[in-house]
Amino acid sequence: MPTESIAPAEDVSPKADLPPVEELLSTAVEAVGGVERSGQITMVQAVQHAIQSGDHLAVQAGTGTGKSLAYLIPSIRHAMTSKGAVVVSTATIALQRQLVDRDLPRLAEALAPQLPHAPTFAILKGRRNYLCRYKASAGWPDDEQDQLFDPREVSLTGRMVQRIQEWAQETETGDRDELVPGVNEQAWRQFSVSARECLGATRCPSGMECFAELARARAGESDVVVTNHALLAIDAMEDFPLLPEHDVVVVDEAHELVDRVTSVVSGELSEPMVSLAARRVGKLIEPHLGDRLTEAGEDLKALLAVAPPGRLDDLPEVLGLTLALIRDAAWACITALGPRMSADKDDPEGAGLRKAAFTALDEVHDTAQRMLDAFGHAEEVDRAEVVWLEAGTERRPPLLRVAPLTVAGMLRDKLFGDRTVILTSATLALGGAFDGLARQWGLGAKEGGKERSGWTGLDVGSPFDHPRSGILYVAKHLPQPGRDGLPEAYLEEMTELIEAAGGRTLGLFSSMRAAKAATEALRERLSVPLLCQGDDSTMLLVKQFAEDEPTCLFGTLSLWQGVDVPGPSLRLVIIDRIPFPRPDDPLSSARQRHVAAKGGNGFMTVAATHAALLLAQGAGRLLRSQHDKGVVAVLDPRLATARYAGFLRDSLPPFWPTNDPAKVRDALKRLTTS
Repeated sequence: MPTESIAPAEDVSPKADLPPVEELLSTAVEAVGGVERSGQITMVQAVQHAIQSGDHLAVQAGTGTGKSLAYLIPSIRHAMTSKGAVVVSTATIALQRQLVDRDLPRLAEALAPQLPHAPTFAILKGRRNYLCRYKASAGWPDDEQDQLFDPREVSLTGRMVQRIQEWAQETETGDRDELVPGVNEQAWRQFSVSARECLGATRCPSGMECFAELARARAGESDVVVTNHALLAIDAMEDFPLLPEHDVVVVDEAHELVDRVTSVVSGELSEPMVSLAARRVGKLIEPHLGDRLTEAGEDLKALLAVAPPGRLDDLPEVLGLTLALIRDAAWACITALGPRMSADKDDPEGAGLRKAAFTALDEVHDTAQRMLDAFGHAEEVDRAEVVWLEAGTERRPPLLRVAPLTVAGMLRDKLFGDRTVILTSATLALGGAFDGLARQWGLGAKEGGKERSGWTGLDVGSPFDHPRSGILYVAKHLPQPGRDGLPEAYLEEMTELIEAAGGRTLGLFSSMRAAKAATEALRERLSVPLLCQGDDSTMLLVKQFAEDEPTCLFGTLSLWQGVDVPGPSLRLVIIDRIPFPRPDDPLSSARQRHVAAKGGNGFMTVAATHAALLLAQGAGRLLRSQHDKGVVAVLDPRLATARYAGFLRDSLPPFWPTNDPAKVRDALKRLTTS
């Protein structure tokens, strides 16, 4: 049942001549052969109310509510008479495709007779996702020089490049996602440019037929524009607009917004990046200036090769000097390049080379300066960003990263400032309240029982009967998880549960190492097929898991949020431990310390909120349709005994709770034989 109901406000706008959202919803549901649900009706009214009032709205809508229709219908209704489009942002390509390929076409057909015109829609991605005609046909700096050492990798990338060239002659959209099978990043980068590298439609010889510009033009003429959180963030943060004019944004999968925005506004610096900038500018300025930048990059390479990975609380003197050398060398190259706008409009190839050089140099210069600025604060509360060293791998050298300690201010000022934002997900009310995520979004928390900053939180419930359909089992009798792998008691518990369920188990683990260890140990103890993430592509593994009932699937992070398997193939979800961030995670630990320095509870604000979000997402894998039944088994006894356990349990769906393993095994056996 919803925790709050919002009646639609009286509509005095021109949209009063349009059918009310309730009528449009009824038409749409009938057209798709569905059934109206009370939560869906409440949500469609709440979204309409928010659009009319201009207040922001956070809506938690459980799986099966039909939240896509509930936000699309008021959005389309608003777009009918507004000047711009409504932007719908999602975190995953899968949901973008679902909206554009299934939901919106069916909805547009159903609603067309009741609206001034048939609703139109388009998908818009970042420029990097579209093939650049100019780069594909013109001379361009060789970004991949010295980047591939394995001859097999070179050969593979070469074949991919050839396939892109053939596809470029026939594609109508230039959208990378339509190139099947896909290609690796090395190959694609040779045919794409970032927004900063782009010459612009008026200066580019291919500007009139640019795939990215054509996609933007289609979006500008549409009622609904479907995009992703990354592009939404870039559009909000940058000075140049990427999205068409809009005054309403719907953020679906809003629980991922902060992480996606953080990723967009984070920076990195490594020797290959510095070397790339030096190569791009090498033939355009005096050689000694480019050589100076190359030497500074080599100094960074030598320094990072021997430095221990982890968070940097203070700036080592030698690293500070190296970063300053890189910054100053990059600035000298930028100055030597002269005016940013090429004076010779008849030399587009030269303009492209200069733009590519400026882009690489700007990134190196600005990131080095940003890292220097992250240090030297007298108090922890004054610190705005964290810097850390990430260890290298066989395929990638070590690199420095920098990220903001919070994106709340950016979101408050840039995203929420001058538009109405609807945020929705199956998981938003952590610990039973929206406050945790609201703070991260920059909306603020409740004061005196009322929300501030013009926002409302609403839980419209779920169509599932959780207490009758699912059991939350916490193995209170087990020892607390340690750092030395899975205890034998955990393996025995998993064996008994999986045998009782007849397989049909999704195992969600806090690390890939734990998932693989459990797979190896249990394959010797169980007679049912057991798949592990990494054995094949995740998509194929999930497909095999869904199609063969006895099969089990073990894995880590992407399975916590990416598995949708309704029916008898999934009766048991096992979670090995509470998914707190690693204690040595640089960004998470820095954020906890920063919150504590400001007088807050760093553990609850950062670590417990992170764990609650993942736990809720993981537990949400169990019930995907009205007829599903089963058990969520959490082996970590802290979910029953720790002081923060209540907060975490209040974040989960309201399953019937128990700590009795015998009752759980009996329930699973009954499900297996029913």
